[in-house]
Amino acid sequence: MTFQYVEPEILDIDTLNNTKRADREVLFFNRVPKVGSQTFMELLRRLSIRNLFSFNRDRVQRVETIRLAPIEQLQLARMVSSYSEPSVYVKHVCFTNFTEFHLPEPIYINIVRDPVERVISWYYYVRAPWYYVERKQIFPDLPLPDPNWLKKDFEICVLKGDRECRYLQGEIHEGIGDHRRQTLFFCGHSEKCTPFNTVGALERAKLAVEKHYAVVGVLEDMNTTLTVLENYIPRFFQGATDVYYDQVNSFMRINRNFFKPPVSEEVKNLVRNNFTREVEFYQFCKQRLYRQYRALKLASTNLPSVNNHL
Repeated sequence: MTFQYVEPEILDIDTLNNTKRADREVLFFNRVPKVGSQTFMELLRRLSIRNLFSFNRDRVQRVETIRLAPIEQLQLARMVSSYSEPSVYVKHVCFTNFTEFHLPEPIYINIVRDPVERVISWYYYVRAPWYYVERKQIFPDLPLPDPNWLKKDFEICVLKGDRECRYLQGEIHEGIGDHRRQTLFFCGHSEKCTPFNTVGALERAKLAVEKHYAVVGVLEDMNTTLTVLENYIPRFFQGATDVYYDQVNSFMRINRNFFKPPVSEEVKNLVRNNFTREVEFYQFCKQRLYRQYRALKLASTNLPSVNNHL
């Protein structure tokens, strides 16, 4: 008989909470698309009134650029560092390490979602009628897409091996960004982060989460996400659960796409076979969130004193 040594799980709040690593009371939410981030942004906006902090977000752009050149990263870091404390800044952008530019580290947060559900959500989001109506209002000269492209069904796209729905390992270019790489928002701006579903991008993303992020929530478990945020970053998220559930109906309507048809589990599993590292990263973030939650349960009798140190 062989025995395998299993390291004991570390459930110490101080070890699991990176909030104390931040140099300033500035929260940076580099939001991943299609993970409920619009809802979360609205939650933060309402919490800013309740908890007395400044809420800031980026402007809507014609073309969303998430990977920045070094000079653009520096400009972003300088801008966020210029905000008075306490403040929040929200933007679709890859993880940006402020300390590389000798600037104070903010409190990083983000949200993740099952990567297959997320890519399906994105597929139909950019085909929804209201998406182009809103875009056209902001950018009147924006050309309308091909009607055949708008009507393309996701299941048929996958089963026919359409270029848009193949999700090949190591692929870098995917036409109009389909945001298949959830890891990219944590891996960073390096070219090493761009090949799809690679070990290198996965490991860099994991390292950034462990080293820099105070909390990475999970869309599919909002209860645990809100509880961890409230206890690990109380300055910004105190009362988040109450605000969210008191106004849950209005939150649920944000960005809800009623034009998204159901996708069979068979097709989802076909896609999932090509998302192995993306799925691993999602599971990694989920397990980390649950460790943070279990640490709270263990320390429940000491929570008031713990919060004073966050």
